[in-house]
Amino acid sequence: MTEPQKRDRPWLMRTYAGHSTASDSNALYRRNLAKGQTGLSVAFDLPTQTGYDSDHILARGEVGRVGVPVGHVGDMRTLFDGIPLEQTNTSMTINATAMWLLALYQVVAEEQGADIAKLTGTTQNDIVKEYLSRGTHVFPPGPSVRLITDMIAYAVGNIPKWNPINICSYHLQEAGATPVQEIAYAMCTAISVLDAVRDSGQVPAERMGDVVARISFFVNAGVRFVEEMCKMRAFALLWEKVTLERYGVTDPKQRRFRYGVQVNSLGLTEAQPENNVQRIVLEMLAVTLSKDARARAVQLPAWNEALGLPRPWDQQWSLRIQQVLAYESDLLEYGDIFNGSEVIETKTAALLAGAEAEIAKVMEMGGVIPAVESGYLKSNLVASHAARRARIESGEDKIIGVNCFDTTEPSPLTADLDTAIMVVDPASEQSVLAALEAWRGARDEAAAQEALAELKTVAATEANLMPATLACARAGVTTGEWSFALREVFGEYRAPTGVGGAPVAVAAEPGGELEQVRAAVAATAEELGAGKLRLLVGKPGLDGHSNGAEQIAVRARDAGFEVVYQGIRLTPEQIVSAAVAEDVHCVGLSILSGAHTELVPDVLKRLRRAGVEDVPVIVGGIIPAADGEALKAAGVAAVFTPKDFGITTIIGRIVDEIRLANRLQPWTSAPTAATN
Repeated sequence: MTEPQKRDRPWLMRTYAGHSTASDSNALYRRNLAKGQTGLSVAFDLPTQTGYDSDHILARGEVGRVGVPVGHVGDMRTLFDGIPLEQTNTSMTINATAMWLLALYQVVAEEQGADIAKLTGTTQNDIVKEYLSRGTHVFPPGPSVRLITDMIAYAVGNIPKWNPINICSYHLQEAGATPVQEIAYAMCTAISVLDAVRDSGQVPAERMGDVVARISFFVNAGVRFVEEMCKMRAFALLWEKVTLERYGVTDPKQRRFRYGVQVNSLGLTEAQPENNVQRIVLEMLAVTLSKDARARAVQLPAWNEALGLPRPWDQQWSLRIQQVLAYESDLLEYGDIFNGSEVIETKTAALLAGAEAEIAKVMEMGGVIPAVESGYLKSNLVASHAARRARIESGEDKIIGVNCFDTTEPSPLTADLDTAIMVVDPASEQSVLAALEAWRGARDEAAAQEALAELKTVAATEANLMPATLACARAGVTTGEWSFALREVFGEYRAPTGVGGAPVAVAAEPGGELEQVRAAVAATAEELGAGKLRLLVGKPGLDGHSNGAEQIAVRARDAGFEVVYQGIRLTPEQIVSAAVAEDVHCVGLSILSGAHTELVPDVLKRLRRAGVEDVPVIVGGIIPAADGEALKAAGVAAVFTPKDFGITTIIGRIVDEIRLANRLQPWTSAPTAATN
């Protein structure tokens, strides 16, 4: 009989949080810590993540929406007011501007009197996955890797307990990655980063073990929890092998695979959202049950994230899920309960073999950066995601409450949708803008400009950029000023979309829905005297989550549309210019950041100004019902949310809207909505 051992220490418990303003977020962090949260996970808004000040044209409608705006050291000071940073483990989900945010954090810690050598926490700082999924990249791959390398070298020498990079496979799974792809592409990123640090000469060869010891990972855990658990065991085995064989790290402690996790937001449903609670629990078990591959930190989404921004109570519920497992169950009293399992070992070995084979392909291309630049990785992810969506649409992959078991009793949790989520006060954006203007007016302008000039000078050399960045932070430079100074030297980058190279995911079988939609597309084009119907898929604002837009683009292409998709981060003006220049028949806008109430009406207004009256505008995203009705009242033809999972059906609806806008008879053979 196995006797319980001394209880292990629980993992760090976090909730991913931040919104509106630095002061609002500070109050939220204090409440969460008082409820037993043991670490902070800071969500920054999209302007902060992409290096824009809150008053930039692209930031309009995005300020404080998906995180907290941090425009300068004063905001960072407010964000952590009353929270002793020397005693706090802080994770910051920040990538392109990671060096800047770490500099602000260090300066505030110094102001608190902290010994920076004792600071603990993590900056995500994985720009490679931004090119593939989240889309908050700014600079080209070469300079981005340099920024990462400089940060790692600085942190190892000055903030030795800090994790300067968090290799992030989480968003790869969100973008469609299979477990094999998630392991392989994350490991390729780690190899690229470690090679760059080794080859930079900034860290002595004998200290590479210290570098490896500070590399952490951030992963995704889906609902297939046996497979996900095996994925984590395979990850750990592969990291042991790579760090020993490629970098000669012999200390087992330095080679330990250390990772944090947020369980899968991709699988959360708008339909019957109460089912998300059990999904979250199952996904958490995947990264906690196996002691040998247990997460070091866990943050759980809230049950209502597919509906909108969670409230503090919703985040508390997710924190309590972790606490019940850690403190009420006996999980932490035993060793790894899966050691010796033939099923687990076989599955782990298969995932490991598949990942190593895919890593070999990427390395043959010259590594992860050439694989990004060629579009190979993005095309693979778009194809995998398309295949997953096709399995859901066919019913092969069952999603409870979505494509099966969809009858339901009224839910008291969503009886009043207006109160089931948190709504950011639009007035908070104006307060941020006013505070930013006041900050610029009160600072020593000459000192700020001198610091920016020095930053550009250093960027043109091979010297480490962290000291110049710290000088900018102390001089009151803003987030946008720091990033635009580096943009002048490094340039900007638009990543491949992966749409053109994605294979057909759904066959147009005789009598099937796609064949019927293709017939409708062809007939409508003929009636309009067009060679092909043209669909513009646009992503206005700073929302870089392009998975949905890419899937619409691919399926529309397969249905016979000519698709115009220019990628992410466009202004309403650019979208309208493209719609006019390409003479499109429909404009489809994808926004998941909550900025739809600001950006969609602007697109509509500009289209009317341009004399475009017969082109329907459709919108997709995480859009509350009340907002959807308001958008329709403003002139939007149709609104699609996560509950509209049938992509081919959506394409059919687009054809209907084009016919309606052009006063054509409804398509008599148009398919009805897909049945489940």
